Amino acid sequence: MSEEVQVTGMVLSAMPIGEYDKRIVLLTRERGKITAFARGARRPRSPLLAATTPFAFGVFEVYEGRNSYTMRSARIKEYFQDLTAMQPGIYYGFYFLELADYFGQEGNDETQMLNLLYISVNAIRKGKMDPRLIRRIYELRTLTVNGEAPQMFCCQECGGREKLKVFSMRECAVYCEECAGRVKDPRPLRAATILACQYIISVPMEKLYAFTVTEEILSELEQLMNAYLNRYLDRKMKSLEILQAMENLL
Repeated sequence: MSEEVQVTGMVLSAMPIGEYDKRIVLLTRERGKITAFARGARRPRSPLLAATTPFAFGVFEVYEGRNSYTMRSARIKEYFQDLTAMQPGIYYGFYFLELADYFGQEGNDETQMLNLLYISVNAIRKGKMDPRLIRRIYELRTLTVNGEAPQMFCCQECGGREKLKVFSMRECAVYCEECAGRVKDPRPLRAATILACQYIISVPMEKLYAFTVTEEILSELEQLMNAYLNRYLDRKMKSLEILQAMENLL
């Protein structure tokens, strides 16, 4: 018989299997991204009914099989139920889950990504910060956690840290004013936009959502992240289509 394993994680997605079962994807600290089957989880009185919904965060007891896990029980610490009533907050939340699913890998230490996901969903739920900014912070920090962050701290050409002026999507790096003329695909950036990127990439996780920017800087950050993600992601996030439609209505 397989050994029981305890993992701390969040449910990224859930889908019905058969008449009463569910297949869920979990992002966990201990085992990375895993797939687990919850037998009878769709029965009205099943103790796993609420524990197998997206956003459920807690400790899950699972048995490891050859290709997947079987969930035995769960102790949920946070369901984020109030998020479901927030518009468009819930769509930001689903986008965050899908992006975490995209980058998550089985067997990896996903502690940082799980922490980032938790505090980002929580930031949306609190409603104290523009969700558009939360989204861009989450995207850039996700890239950072997964080793794909752009080089934003010094000029790619001379190494200087002063008067950083343009960004090259081709090189994924910034260039200073003196070296900008050598960039084949220059994307001008304001100093405050570069500073915001530096902050997002390097600040301790607990301070990630403790700042704000002007609409002008946010717009520039949005354009930068859209272009950068189009370069690195090999598919369109399904939840993003709904989110973008909701953003256009605001």
